[in-house]
Amino acid sequence: MAEATIDNTAVADGDEGGVRRRDFIEIAAVSFGGVGALATLYPLISQMAPSKDVLAESSTEVDISAIQPGQAVKAVFRKQPLFVRRLTEKEIAEANAVDVSTLRDPATLTEMTKEGHEDMLITMGVCTHLGCVPLGAGEGEVKGEFGGYFCPCHGSHYDTAARIRKGPAPLNLQVPEYEYTSETTVKVG
Repeated sequence: MAEATIDNTAVADGDEGGVRRRDFIEIAAVSFGGVGALATLYPLISQMAPSKDVLAESSTEVDISAIQPGQAVKAVFRKQPLFVRRLTEKEIAEANAVDVSTLRDPATLTEMTKEGHEDMLITMGVCTHLGCVPLGAGEGEVKGEFGGYFCPCHGSHYDTAARIRKGPAPLNLQVPEYEYTSETTVKVG
């Protein structure tokens, strides 16, 4: 009687040495599921991006050429007031003469302005106490005891360098991110 040998390389389950039909169906199903997941997630993720009107307000350009020494102007940055003030030589000297260690929120005028532009002070026009808009940037407005800004809501007084000197405000007026795009233009934001 002859012995029969079993060849282990025989074709099993329709495997013809290539991709089985089951493998093809699995790859197609996973690919289809991936495309479906992307089609579902894209609108959800894209709706979280900022809208065009928000992006348009993300920066503001201010022309500073017409601002005279001692004058301040108001602008709008991200729907909040922005104060741009050109300091006089006297205001710069007074701000630099203050002992910074005596301030509630210690900051020098140099820290509040950009190098080479110590005469231009750019701050947000929002009191750091409860968010009121201080006076002092408009013509004829009360500037407080220190000649800078005065918040009429609760009586905070800021000096000409926008540093808190008296009242309940805990911090100086905020200096936003800004850069000089030319000698006469400042881009805030």
